[in-house]
Amino acid sequence: MTYFGFALADSMFAGDCSIVRRSLTLEQAKEFIAQGVIPCLNPSHTATVAVMRAHGIEVEIPSTPPKVALQPGDDLIVMGVRGLPRLTDRHEYTKDEIEKATFSFSLYHVKI
Repeated sequence: MTYFGFALADSMFAGDCSIVRRSLTLEQAKEFIAQGVIPCLNPSHTATVAVMRAHGIEVEIPSTPPKVALQPGDDLIVMGVRGLPRLTDRHEYTKDEIEKATFSFSLYHVKI
């Protein structure tokens, strides 16, 4: 299975395993996503979801964040965002903030 999210958490791993990580371009990430992913996104992160969509990525947003238990053979695509300010007094980023931020995509593959 392939999952898509904004972060990687230790609790996502079901047990002992090895992980292989590789960087993806935006286009490579879109290709993986087009093949079908299980979104593991928090619906309350509306500002980050808006940024994701601004980059042309469309995935279903679950009504509640799912519990993920990655098994050997599973993949997780993580969209990392750097340079966006913490939103404390508003719920959206400005176009200028989005343009100044950097985005990276990583593919984590779970091995035995």
